[in-house]
Amino acid sequence: MSLLVVGSVAIDSVETPLGRAADVVGGAATYFALAASFFAPVRMVAAIGDDFPEQALSDLRERGVDLSGVERRPGTTLRWSGRYHEDMNVRDTLALDLGVFAAFQPLLPAAYRDSRFVFLANIDPRLQQAVLEQLPAPGIVGCDTMNHWILESRADLERLLQRVGILVINDEEARLLSGERNVVRAARRILTLGPKTILIKRGEYGVIQFSANSVFAVPAFPLEEVFDPTGAGDSFAGGFMGYIARSGDLSEHNLRRAVVYGSAMGSFAVEKFSIQRLLEVGPAEVAARVRDFHRLVSFEQELEA
Repeated sequence: MSLLVVGSVAIDSVETPLGRAADVVGGAATYFALAASFFAPVRMVAAIGDDFPEQALSDLRERGVDLSGVERRPGTTLRWSGRYHEDMNVRDTLALDLGVFAAFQPLLPAAYRDSRFVFLANIDPRLQQAVLEQLPAPGIVGCDTMNHWILESRADLERLLQRVGILVINDEEARLLSGERNVVRAARRILTLGPKTILIKRGEYGVIQFSANSVFAVPAFPLEEVFDPTGAGDSFAGGFMGYIARSGDLSEHNLRRAVVYGSAMGSFAVEKFSIQRLLEVGPAEVAARVRDFHRLVSFEQELEA
């Protein structure tokens, strides 16, 4: 079953304690699509400029990503420059040029409008709503957002959340959206806004999944070196939604499996700058990483009372 993603494609310049990478491919939709493509065909809607490299589009096509919804426009692609601290949960934006993304108005090709699995990457909630209005019968809708939209477009975001089944945000955003400092209380509050499942990303501490009657936590995979955290959360969302699209199963057990697969894809994304690691990894490595996650969190001996 195809999975539709609508969001940003970018050219990034990134500095971390382990090095620098200038003018490399980024963007939420890009990371999401590559991670999801391991599990399901992906349809992408985005805007790029004259400067976006054709090789990157070829790489996406080779991974089975349908780019019919990617529009190349005169001008520059969204460009972001950032520097990560020693604590890579902290970063500074050094420069941001929206380029053609500033006028982005997502228009779905006719062939995309039967999409049942949809992910609305981090863009203006009014644009996210406009995407849903172009879909006659969306089934599973996932969504990401950020502090800016929570603060500046809260009413639009809350209307959108009434139509969202799966919300993916980080712990800071969860606290801001809910008004609660405690992550558990924050998740419970957000569930009242509409989503059935909340996935709270906690950087190096992993992910917590909340639904009405359950909580499930997965740690971040222990890596000796993290080269570039950019796109880790988008890769997690791509792995999660891709697995759901492949299985079509929203049972609690399968949602937990999807969290692990998403965490595996996020762990690959940070091992090199930009999308390079996601382009290199193969199905056997993904399966091995998932097995490593299982060994990381499982135990067989029953606890004594």
